[in-house]
Amino acid sequence: MLLAGPFSFRIIDVIDIILFAILLYEIYNLVKGTAAIKIFIGMISIYLLYRVVKILQMQLLTEILGQFISVGVIALIVVFQPEIRQFLLILGNTRIIKNQRKRFLFWHFRINNPVNLSIGKIVKACQKMAETRTGALIVITRQNELSQYVATGQPVEATISEVLLETIFFKNSPLHDGAVIITGNNIRAARCILPVSSSPTIPSYYGLRHRAAVGITEKSDALAIIVSEETGDLAYSLDGNLAENVTPSDLSGFLERLFQ
Repeated sequence: MLLAGPFSFRIIDVIDIILFAILLYEIYNLVKGTAAIKIFIGMISIYLLYRVVKILQMQLLTEILGQFISVGVIALIVVFQPEIRQFLLILGNTRIIKNQRKRFLFWHFRINNPVNLSIGKIVKACQKMAETRTGALIVITRQNELSQYVATGQPVEATISEVLLETIFFKNSPLHDGAVIITGNNIRAARCILPVSSSPTIPSYYGLRHRAAVGITEKSDALAIIVSEETGDLAYSLDGNLAENVTPSDLSGFLERLFQ
């Protein structure tokens, strides 16, 4: 026991707080960069408010917030179903030690060196594909690495280059159908399957490539770049919004503002 009296504090309480902090940190890492992060922060705020009003013995608010939290547990299971599934898959993976970076328990001790994105190579590849009307969908991750979507494609793990991007999306290439996912300065995977948006704001003349671009940016903080196979036009999507008919210089400027 660390302290005696009415405010006793035991060693087990310290361990309890540390384990809770680790769990909270890991849950945050799992949902960061996704739309679920706002819900997660909101639920934490409501729970903290509930604890405060309970300590202050505010009976009405305690009762209301208590009922909300009780129902909220079921709501969390529904809302966070993809994240819970991903977490359970990670726990059930026997190769987790090899796949994870050097960690002690769940804490990172590896310092990540920032990697400059090869914006010029991406823009030039998109420009060339637009000139030849080669359809392409390129997803660039930010906080969320989109591991669940990378797993649906063919691993590449290669440094970004114009030739490689053009080769992947070449019409006769077995990898051209689907999305390329880029993290840092590496092409992680090709032929990835993305969620398709059902937003009514997307023009009806756009196909699955544009809807998939909007879909992935609705669910995460990633950026999606689209090259239209029908018209050769360039577009990009961020936060579920679609910017149409952008020029290569516009795309380059936007990427520089976003990633540099």
